[in-house]
Amino acid sequence: MGAKHSCCAYSSPRTDRSKKDKGRRDRENREADRYEPRQAEPGLGGKVSESCGNLQHISEREPDDWEEDPSLHPTQGTMFMEKSKQSLINGMVRKKSQMQLAGSTSMGDFATLKKASSCSTIYIDDSTVSQPNLKNTIKCVSLAIYYHIKNRHSDTILDIFDERKQPLTREIVPEDYHKYNPDHRQIYKFIRTLFNAAQLTAECAIITLVYLERLLTYAEVDISPGSWKRITLGAILLASKVWDDQAVWNVDYCQILKDLTVEDMNELERQFLELLQFNINVPSSVYAKYFFDLRTLAEANELAYPAEPLSKERAQKLEAMSRTYEDKLASDILGAQPKRSNSLDRITTHRKSVAILS
Repeated sequence: MGAKHSCCAYSSPRTDRSKKDKGRRDRENREADRYEPRQAEPGLGGKVSESCGNLQHISEREPDDWEEDPSLHPTQGTMFMEKSKQSLINGMVRKKSQMQLAGSTSMGDFATLKKASSCSTIYIDDSTVSQPNLKNTIKCVSLAIYYHIKNRHSDTILDIFDERKQPLTREIVPEDYHKYNPDHRQIYKFIRTLFNAAQLTAECAIITLVYLERLLTYAEVDISPGSWKRITLGAILLASKVWDDQAVWNVDYCQILKDLTVEDMNELERQFLELLQFNINVPSSVYAKYFFDLRTLAEANELAYPAEPLSKERAQKLEAMSRTYEDKLASDILGAQPKRSNSLDRITTHRKSVAILS
């Protein structure tokens, strides 16, 4: 009765301050759970708490081996470069007497090719990362798909991509259709027809190749003679909707491929997304990696982007674009509130100089 200590634990009444502290801790815990998966608590057998309410946690959606996926990780080599490795080596040997070889860590066992100019003429091409050349990009993507088909490891075909079960035309598909590899020109003609009719951009072609290789990785299948058309069509369909602001509708593809129905296109898109696990994100670093790897593939297969001498008109246009950017940069710096720590070293006056163009 008069004891100062009791063997029974009891909690004192909560004050307003304890309520505020508890609310603050709960908010911090919820904020931390948004970015980090909840760790296993002791006494629960090391079992991580699962999502509740049928809402999948982000940690459950991200693949564990994303660092090994070339369509997600910027440092992993692309699949088509591995498929065409022997062709790249043969191309290097074939051009060894004409070009200067330079070491490169991005290509692995072989080096990249570099041209050296021995005169005052400047050669440039109109294909950049932000604005690739449409025709040459489609050729390179077609060549990458060709090497995927040629150097495949299996002939497993999913039903949604089987052209014998779901043909693109009403023509009867031969029984041995899946035994003969299509050539590069046939693949290029098919892709070019879709891109010209749908007015798609060159960037969309690169995204198409990213989605195609991601599908092969996630579904664990190879693209084969009996499935390459429908897989390529599904990748183009998805890339056009993700990349272009004014996407082509599924019914528009039915106008290009007359024998297809809207229901077939919808089902193809739905299953393609499911096989991708609805992961349609393409980091800028991955896009740049695919762009430069396609250029390397084109160089080794004599499909290099055409380089033309820099003309006087083109030089003036490039100079005007550079001057416009410099003027915009200067106006942005001068338009802001001046600070003592700001530097105006980058603001320069335009000086005219004589350039010799051959």
